[in-house]
Amino acid sequence: MTSFDTSPQLNVGRALLALAVVFVMLATTGWTALRTHRESTDLQASLDKWRHGSVHGLHLPDPREDPAKLTRFFASLTPRERDRLAHRYPLAVGNMNGAPVSLRYRANHIALERARKVERARMHDSRLSAAGHQDAGRRMHRYEALLEPGRQILAFDPADSGRVAEVFGDLTRAERISVVVPGVDTDLLTFQRTNRPYSAPVGMARALYAAERQAGPDVRTAVIAWADYTAPAGLGVDAATAMRAAEGAVRLNALLHALPGRAPVAMVCHSYGSVLCGVAAHDMPRRVSDIAVAASPGMRVSKASGLGTPARVWAMRDATDWVQDVPYLEVAWLGHGADPVSSAFGARVLSAHDAQGHSGYFQPGTDSLRNLAAVGVGAYDEVTCARENDVCLAGMPGTTTAGRA
Repeated sequence: MTSFDTSPQLNVGRALLALAVVFVMLATTGWTALRTHRESTDLQASLDKWRHGSVHGLHLPDPREDPAKLTRFFASLTPRERDRLAHRYPLAVGNMNGAPVSLRYRANHIALERARKVERARMHDSRLSAAGHQDAGRRMHRYEALLEPGRQILAFDPADSGRVAEVFGDLTRAERISVVVPGVDTDLLTFQRTNRPYSAPVGMARALYAAERQAGPDVRTAVIAWADYTAPAGLGVDAATAMRAAEGAVRLNALLHALPGRAPVAMVCHSYGSVLCGVAAHDMPRRVSDIAVAASPGMRVSKASGLGTPARVWAMRDATDWVQDVPYLEVAWLGHGADPVSSAFGARVLSAHDAQGHSGYFQPGTDSLRNLAAVGVGAYDEVTCARENDVCLAGMPGTTTAGRA
């Protein structure tokens, strides 16, 4: 049995290793990697047009308005008026927290169709290089995939590397909602993969949705694949800091506060996504009942209690995951803090048996996916705890220690 605790000598060694890694990253990626990602121009243009628009001779509300007020605004309109706004301002409506979910789906479908036409034209633009034509082709095929019948796109922004979120299940009628937050190298083109599908947000969310239906067949569930933030590209300086996580946390909490209904929400955060969830935790709405992290490099705190949330905090890591070799410390603005699966951190540590490395936690048939699904539907008596953890099910209503591996 492997202990998650480390000796003082090992901690010192890891600190020295961390500094060495930092210098290598700075030498190879350069300080320019810390630059701020430029504003999403397409979405901004749609929002600017919205701000100058009107309905019934009255100005449209501020798109940054409280989601509850925006919900009341859309409820005051006729179906035809709502549809007209979606066609006039598709990116604005499709990304507007407070707009009806079905209207966001429709608006993003319109935005995707327009983006597809743009990329199809770029594929034959003589001013572009061969690489530019190839990029246009990849984007056009991604848009075509997102436009397939039955897909429910909750957020979409084609600018730069792109952002997107998709819903599996009926979000408005769900009794339990799970939000999958992925890590590095997540963008529009990597949102879905043919090879190793369960390492990409779509595959993660689809697998979790299927596992939740199996874990709670009588529970109406919905799962959101949330890649609506600018994730770090690779394991460079951005991945070693919380800058992208801080930017993403604002966007994530805006979505969480605008989710329809009152269903409990479980956050399922993978790799760098767990850094984002850690930064966002203290501002999450109280309906967030659980935060489960897998393959975490840290959550920017030394203990789970420091997250500032009443949500239950769960953690898991497979024995073959390379992230265990990441220095779990924070030096100035580098590093992400304590190891979430260490006994000192205080999370409820779940079994991740058979996850097979850093990207295998959502592979069907694994303990990791079964445990995440059980947390997602609130079937806490079905979780399997890691042997090293003595508090996994402590204080959980209707459970016993039998759930421990």
